[in-house]
Amino acid sequence: MKKIFMFLAVAGLMTFSANVASAQDQENAAPEATEQAAEEAVAPAEPVTDLFAGSGEEIPLHQALKTKFIEGGAGFMSLVLICLILGLALAIERILYLAFSKTNTQKLLAKVEDALKEGGVEKAKEVCRNTRGPVASIFYQGLLRMDQGVDVVEKTIVNYGGVQMSLMESGLSWISLFIAIAPSLGFLGTVIGMIQAFDAIQAAGDISPNVVAGGMKVALITTVGGLIVAMILQVFYNYILAKIDSLTIDMEDSSIRFVDLITKYNK
Repeated sequence: MKKIFMFLAVAGLMTFSANVASAQDQENAAPEATEQAAEEAVAPAEPVTDLFAGSGEEIPLHQALKTKFIEGGAGFMSLVLICLILGLALAIERILYLAFSKTNTQKLLAKVEDALKEGGVEKAKEVCRNTRGPVASIFYQGLLRMDQGVDVVEKTIVNYGGVQMSLMESGLSWISLFIAIAPSLGFLGTVIGMIQAFDAIQAAGDISPNVVAGGMKVALITTVGGLIVAMILQVFYNYILAKIDSLTIDMEDSSIRFVDLITKYNK
């Protein structure tokens, strides 16, 4: 125990001595460091000024887009922008419609089966009326014709399923139109821009690099804008098609099980 205390005392004394020596060294070096820092602060003043003088400020994204929009020509770029706005509006509307059309078909079939057992066809109709989505609408149309036989119910489900498919695909033709017309407008703007560039060359009387580069730059901006709009809308279009395919498979599967349920109920 005494050896431990002696060891701790020696260690503490050595640490204290080292701290005192370090503090003295820092005090002695402080004036020199201050003088050196002052010299360094004065010396690079001119290079720093030159460095910042040569650097440019970063342009915000919206300002850069606005500049390119104006350079591309307000006429054609406005048409491309209108295609983007209308296409996105239709795509968002379809996505929301399909999202609200999604139904838990297994739960709906269970509710319809329980309603048929408890309250008959009228109770099952009420369940379908209170459930949103194309599957519930198809079930409701089939229940309306239950008294005409299973064959009539099956044909009704098939026919009304086609109606629901048309409703889900409503507006897709307009989205595909904007996908096709946006790059076409961009190419048209490019062609017109190239014509204007050659007119400027003809008016100048010689082929100036500035005239050629400026005209081609303005012409190609419209093409870039049209292609970007088409790619954005194409992504939304494919997503909507995938959602429609998923809902269609769900409708077909649930319709088959619904016909089996009606067949079993009529026996």
